[in-house]
Amino acid sequence: MQLIYTYLISLGWMVIFHPFHLSLTEIRQNQESKKLEIAQKIFWDDLEIGLKEFHKTEIDFLNPKDPEKLKSQVTAYLMSVNEIWLDGKKVSFKMLGYEVEEDATWFYFESEPVNWKGKIEVRNAVLVESFSDQQNIIHVYQPGKNLKSLLLGKGNEKGILEF
Repeated sequence: MQLIYTYLISLGWMVIFHPFHLSLTEIRQNQESKKLEIAQKIFWDDLEIGLKEFHKTEIDFLNPKDPEKLKSQVTAYLMSVNEIWLDGKKVSFKMLGYEVEEDATWFYFESEPVNWKGKIEVRNAVLVESFSDQQNIIHVYQPGKNLKSLLLGKGNEKGILEF
């Protein structure tokens, strides 16, 4: 029940406080495949600004002239601002795709199977170069453990959690 409340509060913050520039990232390990499954929710209008600055070109996220190029641009940007280490070992992951929900977009990533004993380090610098007030909420779920969270932002792009 506590997880549901935490999730609803996080989503409520995103809707209510959008002018404060928020993103939400959920990281969990699939018990069967041992892969990390990562979902990241970002306001698409803010992301357009970040992509424009990163790629030095105009970007129309909702109506791209070339959807494959947009996917490539989004992937390049998000892979440059997100990093994860489990128990001191860097995890590589790939973007699976994304879906737009009204004013925000969910991006989905997956790692190869990984061993994870309990320590996770996360670097999330999503939009911190574009917005000085950017706040990135990270929820981490490890099988059989309580939810743990980080709040990252400009000047504080990395955090460590131990389960």
